[in-house]
Amino acid sequence: MQKITILIHCKDQKSIIASVTNYIASIEGNIIYLDQHVDADENVFFMRLECELESEKWPIDAIKADFETNLALPFDMDWKIYPQQQKPRMALFVSKYDHCLYDILGRYSAGELPLEIPVIISNHEDLRKVAEQFAIPFYCVPFTKEIKAIGEKGQLELLAQYNIDFIVLARYMQIITPKLIEKYQNNIINIHHSFLPAFPGAKPYHSAFKRGVKIIGATSHYVTEGLDEGPIIEQDIARVTHSHSIEDFIMKGRDLERMVLARAIKLHAERKTMVYNNKTVVFL
Repeated sequence: MQKITILIHCKDQKSIIASVTNYIASIEGNIIYLDQHVDADENVFFMRLECELESEKWPIDAIKADFETNLALPFDMDWKIYPQQQKPRMALFVSKYDHCLYDILGRYSAGELPLEIPVIISNHEDLRKVAEQFAIPFYCVPFTKEIKAIGEKGQLELLAQYNIDFIVLARYMQIITPKLIEKYQNNIINIHHSFLPAFPGAKPYHSAFKRGVKIIGATSHYVTEGLDEGPIIEQDIARVTHSHSIEDFIMKGRDLERMVLARAIKLHAERKTMVYNNKTVVFL
């Protein structure tokens, strides 16, 4: 028995759901999850479906070819079919902050994330020992404005070597190059505090503290060439008061970053996100 996940988006039109479910029935599939959404403003239909199949009778390549002919072309669909047993391969990009890295690797070791982490890439040596604790290959690829092209080449070679499907910036403190963004479109996930654009700079928590903010937050999104302007996957907030110190702000902020990034990674790895017009549809 094999399980597959199907993601679809296309112009909203009659009989899409009926056609897809009838097709699954025709290949003797059992639908175990189905959710759909229509963006009325854009007239776009989105659907996520999970089903079980007898793998011997219906190999995945045959299903894809059949689906393309019988459904995707008639409805002009953008679509993807994923075997659920095929876990996506994730690369971690890090710099010197370790709170998100430890959280991700802890969840990964506990079996909470349905993915593989074959490599960790950094622009510093500081976190090599963390990677060694979890027996994951670690590569230091220096990346500065002066050697950006060399750094980009090294990153791309490692990503190809380890057959990476998507990238997570676990507090990686460099701007990702356009070439890398193009190659991994909607497959690079970032995390940052939600004080932007009000409190930019190196010490946003200090600025927010001085202003007396009452809410702090974190945002995880896909990376685009517009800095911190990509489609949002997950967000969360925590309330603060006059009794909290700057250290409290930073601690709460890092807690939020850990939780929000972990949720975004899990949603992406489970193929529950779809991107359209710089927004996401997230199926829960």
